Amino acid sequence: MSYPTMNLLAPSEPRSMQLNAEATIELEAAANADGQTMLPRFRMLAYTGTPMRVGGWRHPVVLDLAGLSIPSQSRPIRFGHDPLSGVGHTDNIRVEQGQLVAGGLVSRDTPAAREVVTSSRNGFPWQASVGASVEEFEFVKESQQVTVNGKQYSGPLNVVRRSTLGEISFVDLGADGSTNASISAGQCEDDLFIEAADSQLQDTHEESETTMTANESATPVTAPRNSSLPPAHVAARDAVTEMRMSAAAEAERIMAVRRLCAGKNSQVEARSIREGWDLQRTELELLRNGRPSAPAIHTPNPVVNAQVLEAACLMTGGSQQLETMFDDRTLQLANDRYRSGLGLQELFLEAAWANGYTGRNFRDSRAVMRFAFGRDIEAGWSTIDIGGILSNVANKFLLEGFFSVERVWRNICAVRNVSDFKTVTSYRLIGKDQYEQVAPGGEIKHGTLGTEQYSNKAETFGLMLSIDRRDIINDDLGAITTVPRKLGRGSGLKINDVFWTTFLNNAAFFVAGNKNYQAGTDTVLTIDGMTKAEVTFMDQVDGDGKPIGVMPAIVLVPTALSAIGTQLYKSVELRDNTANAKSPTNNPHQGKFRVEVSRYLANASYTGNSAKAWYLLSEPSDLPVIEVAFLNGQESPTIETAEADFNVLGVKMRGYHDFGVALQDPRGGVKMKGEV
Repeated sequence: MSYPTMNLLAPSEPRSMQLNAEATIELEAAANADGQTMLPRFRMLAYTGTPMRVGGWRHPVVLDLAGLSIPSQSRPIRFGHDPLSGVGHTDNIRVEQGQLVAGGLVSRDTPAAREVVTSSRNGFPWQASVGASVEEFEFVKESQQVTVNGKQYSGPLNVVRRSTLGEISFVDLGADGSTNASISAGQCEDDLFIEAADSQLQDTHEESETTMTANESATPVTAPRNSSLPPAHVAARDAVTEMRMSAAAEAERIMAVRRLCAGKNSQVEARSIREGWDLQRTELELLRNGRPSAPAIHTPNPVVNAQVLEAACLMTGGSQQLETMFDDRTLQLANDRYRSGLGLQELFLEAAWANGYTGRNFRDSRAVMRFAFGRDIEAGWSTIDIGGILSNVANKFLLEGFFSVERVWRNICAVRNVSDFKTVTSYRLIGKDQYEQVAPGGEIKHGTLGTEQYSNKAETFGLMLSIDRRDIINDDLGAITTVPRKLGRGSGLKINDVFWTTFLNNAAFFVAGNKNYQAGTDTVLTIDGMTKAEVTFMDQVDGDGKPIGVMPAIVLVPTALSAIGTQLYKSVELRDNTANAKSPTNNPHQGKFRVEVSRYLANASYTGNSAKAWYLLSEPSDLPVIEVAFLNGQESPTIETAEADFNVLGVKMRGYHDFGVALQDPRGGVKMKGEV
């Protein structure tokens, strides 16, 4: 897996990212007893351990400090992550309570260092940014949780499990407002005391220097003999002197490196300073880089292909679950290149450029459209099929629209796969359909195929919509997301319309003669009404007058009966609050029949509608009362995209759906009128 990264250094160098954090700086001038200005110190809360938005990463990033490798306590401090704009170095880096803390010296004599110190003196609120190379990261999905740096976070986010600290920079804009940094002239917590003591110990100090001069072979004296300082303070003073000498040596090394490089190779100069090379190694590296070499190989920009454009369109349109449609690299390229969204003109231009168009804008719109759809490509070949991209994108939004409407019909019908538009007939075996005892001779008697039959036929339903010139000129990508959604929703509404028109027009299907219809006050949806419906269903017989052997499974109700239907399905007891019966009644139908609620049953636009009638149905796989046939098993609509006619600048989209609906076996259900 390739890691998403930010600010790649070079193809051969490790992947890196920068975690910005807000920092405030306080500066105070101070001088030691000798009158020399002390190097300013800084202290940073460089990273608080919380998720942050990092450029190039699609989701927030958390740097796991438990996996952060710190190569040394001395790391460069820069300005804006620029190797040529050094500020100083650290001498103390540690992780405390899930946070990264750093301290060090402003030891560089550069314009950047002077800028940081001067600006902080003027009250500028500097911020901090950590530069780290990413070696291993983990993606936490939306439904998952992870504990990092002592805190728990929910996905989606990226957790950088292994990384190496490179440098820390002062920046003018960060992302984490909970961090801070401070700069002062002191070198340690006891500096102020040491500075005050310097004047008191001046005479003794001079005496010590005189002694050392007179006897060069004498053992160096680390503290005046008559000093009243505690040992801890004496040790602190010695540490200050050592740090000053170390800083001076580092400054001399950097100056020598710069003189040696003298503009010959800025990369070698920066690397020598960053990694602490001596002059010999720096000179060798300059010699190596001065040798003739093969032409440099530059990694080209990522190629934009159909998958990237399709992912960018879906991102711009707000489609969900893109991770299941595309790989990580495709999503990363789409996010990086079209971070602010992909416009409709830009989509056509990208396709036209891939197919050989040399123009740089959409001014010649007809030429752009011709190349985008591959019309000017020799032998009809094209690199990017814009029609295919539009169709794929539109199909995903079409399905969103299709599944956004009621789909109760799918739960109560049987589904048939047909291969053409001819009428198909189903036959039911009746008559001698029971097994009979085989005589000693082994002869098995023939059954008979009865005359009961049920037919169905698929029809085509469709609609065409266009994205016209205005949408393209307005650069409205929403046109290729809104139009397919409308086509998908239209298909979902149409299949509902055809289905419920057929189902509710059942006056000749649910009748007393078929023994699947009951009317009267005792057919209201109650415990007693449900009992009567169950008895009516179970008492149905086949052509031989024997039980059909199918069990009821579904209660289909209009919206007005949804509450009582749910009660009958879920409640163990029902309480009657009338004057004559206030005690609870056991519900014998609890958990028996699942409830399906449709708003179409009581809609006045359909013949046979009723807000009181309800149905008890078998599972459609056992004995369906209604069937839906789909051509070639395609249950969802199809959408196609093409360039509009020559006299119309735009894109046409058409959606169509091949299906048919027909009532089947009347013994698969019972209708209860629910009133007299």
